[in-house]
Amino acid sequence: MKVAKILLVLIWFFCIYVSTSFSANVTYDHRALVIDGKRRVLVSGSIHYPRSTPEMWPDIIQKSKDGGLDVIETYVFWNLHEPVQGQYNFEGRADLVKFVKTVAAAGLYVHLRIGPYACAEWNYGSGFPLWLHFIPGIQFRTDNKPFEAEMQRFTAKIVDMMKQENLYASQGGPIILSQVENEYGNIDAAYGSAAKSYIKWAASMATSLDTGVPWVMCQQEDAPDPITSGRSCFCCGTLLPARWNFSELLYGFKLFKIGKELMPQLFLLPARKQYHGGTNFGRSAGGPFISTSYDYDAPIDEYGTIRQPKWGHLKDLHKAIKLCEEALTATDPTITSLGPNIEAAVYKTGSACAVFLANNDGTSDANVTFNGNSYDLPAWSVSILPDCRNVVLNTAKISSVSTISSFTTESLKEEIGSSDDSCSGWSWISEPVGISKADSFSKIGLVEQVNTTGDRSDYLWYSISIDLDAGTQAVLHIESLGHALHAFINGKLAGPGKEAFLSPYPTLLKLNATLLENAANGTGNNVKVDIPVTLVAGKNTIDLLSLTVGLKNYGAFFDTAGAGITGPVILKSLTDGNSLDLSSQNWTYQIGLKGEDLGPSSGSSGQWNSQSTLPTNQTLIWYKTNFVAPSGSDPVAINMTGMGKGEAWVNGQSIGRYWPTYASPSDGCTDSCNYRGAYQASKCLKNCGKPSQTLYHVPRSWLQPENNTLVLFEEIGGNPEQITFATKQIASVCSHVSESHPPHVDLWNSDAESGRTVGPVLLLECPYPNQVISSIKFASFGTPHGTCGNFKHGNCSSNKALSVVQKGCIGSSSCRIELSINTFGDPCEGIAKSLAVEASCA
Repeated sequence: MKVAKILLVLIWFFCIYVSTSFSANVTYDHRALVIDGKRRVLVSGSIHYPRSTPEMWPDIIQKSKDGGLDVIETYVFWNLHEPVQGQYNFEGRADLVKFVKTVAAAGLYVHLRIGPYACAEWNYGSGFPLWLHFIPGIQFRTDNKPFEAEMQRFTAKIVDMMKQENLYASQGGPIILSQVENEYGNIDAAYGSAAKSYIKWAASMATSLDTGVPWVMCQQEDAPDPITSGRSCFCCGTLLPARWNFSELLYGFKLFKIGKELMPQLFLLPARKQYHGGTNFGRSAGGPFISTSYDYDAPIDEYGTIRQPKWGHLKDLHKAIKLCEEALTATDPTITSLGPNIEAAVYKTGSACAVFLANNDGTSDANVTFNGNSYDLPAWSVSILPDCRNVVLNTAKISSVSTISSFTTESLKEEIGSSDDSCSGWSWISEPVGISKADSFSKIGLVEQVNTTGDRSDYLWYSISIDLDAGTQAVLHIESLGHALHAFINGKLAGPGKEAFLSPYPTLLKLNATLLENAANGTGNNVKVDIPVTLVAGKNTIDLLSLTVGLKNYGAFFDTAGAGITGPVILKSLTDGNSLDLSSQNWTYQIGLKGEDLGPSSGSSGQWNSQSTLPTNQTLIWYKTNFVAPSGSDPVAINMTGMGKGEAWVNGQSIGRYWPTYASPSDGCTDSCNYRGAYQASKCLKNCGKPSQTLYHVPRSWLQPENNTLVLFEEIGGNPEQITFATKQIASVCSHVSESHPPHVDLWNSDAESGRTVGPVLLLECPYPNQVISSIKFASFGTPHGTCGNFKHGNCSSNKALSVVQKGCIGSSSCRIELSINTFGDPCEGIAKSLAVEASCA
């Protein structure tokens, strides 16, 4: 990745911390976004409003601003706002107007990505409502009149809502950009010539809504004027047209490869530039098989807390580039080679001069000479010189605070006298196996699941009865589009025996693994499974519970991807040696579970049992308990270790699907890790063989001090008595800065009184408001080594370090200490030194 290409990206997305005043005139030219006639360099980050709560929004947005963002971008999720055609929801987490106003109150701009296709790993096309699928003659995302009519109606509704509240910049509001469609250029070839006419229609439709601000398309090279095209990419390998704006930029460019502790895993995935990831509450996760957590290792984590050192380093990066803004927006760079894999990109106009020195080598550090000065360039890094002379930041050198966070586990405290005086504190209801609802129906042959359920539930029962003259051992052969299933014979779970109740049902995992492998190989969704079964003489009932785990959200014709048991379903190896094909016989169907219709989210599902013996490791069972919330204000999660798979509700709010028994592959992890060099998906894997997720976020605003209700639907078997609460706490804050670090960005400007430039600075800062540094656990100036929580003194160590740091930091919410032998003395003359500190906040 060449510096010129990196810097073209910067024209749109990096760097400012400003007090934003909303303008009436927003345009763009060949170099930048233009606001009130001035070219701007803006940094934008994604916060998806439904993946957090309104109570969390102000804090998350303020932390984003503090981290250097100017623009908050968000998708608009159609199925959230119009779950039933013509019936709208704009309340709670769906209150889009409130979210935009909250961003405005913080002084930031908004990029409103209406789409309405989003592709944010959100269910069914990242937000398309399922009812859209049933409109006669409809075809999604192509030149199709029924689809275009619905897309225009919804887009216009969102625009009208924003206009009514004066939220566009042309009205004095914060919205400076809107987006129509999303990443269509990746898949438009599949739609043939109709794709071009569709894109022209979408552009015309959007601009006709007269927002007064530019419209953009992401990943659409042939976007019609006046639409400007953006790009979502991990590593853009070609010189890009100047009018592209990069509506999505992954922090994966060499410029941001900032050391093994900081490389954003978030941006190694097909993720959107998530500044805050959030949580897939309810059944909103798409995929399939997207986890409830949407954390993505973002600078602000799922719980709304700052992730250090990433947040701080990106903050410094944004500020460093801001110092180059005048030169960046005025002229193209002059690119000069300074040696093998070394280059300088110089932006110079009038008195403004900025240079970016890049070491493109993925393994070797380098020392280069530029303008008569010598500069050290670590491998795969960029140094930023906003005056073409002094380095204010090198992307591989981390001087920001790091933290050690931990989850403190505490038992679930049941209310006294809760759950009908159950000895365990839990009550329960068994979900009936097979058909139990009055609205069941029969049909010849096997039905596809999505078209049948309309995604009103993850679950669809397939039931059939057969008569046999004699009992027999057989094999039940099932072919399915997935995503998973359970098979019951005469009301009993079919499978290898008791162990099926103690661990994830093998059929379930086999289907999942096959689906994921097929998806990776592009071979479709069909999966096959053979289950040994025991049949009896006379009537036998076969009940198959098919389930989805989030509908497909990406790709051409994603809306036509099916699910469920589409067959054939065959009984093989019967006593007479024949097989019986059940596929075209009369089946009875039930959409969803009986417990779902009885109000599980409120804990009012019929008659709860509260006998002294709690049934555990049982399939298809509902659990309920009342509990006391963890004290304090720390973020809260439920540790679902011990449970199998299902969904959980707290005080009527779904915290999402849980599946702690779904483990990652057991191979591929390494003890050593180096993020330098070109991206590879297999780099630095961790947690091999461990559950993909055990902690499930419960927003504090959903809890009350006492009398909280937790309801679970457990699908494959678990023990709710093993469930615990976990509160997230910061155990330590650390910083480790060496003399080789460039001057700290916060203090770059020369001291007005002394005229000197401030040298490398160690920064400590408590993570939460109203906290102060209470103790210094470790301090060493000299040659300390190790990492946060495990620092150790080297052979060279100043005996003044601890007292100096204690004096400068204890009692303050933050402190800065300049690395200087005048302060610490010189414990080892002629040796490069560093300062490492670990502190506690309270």
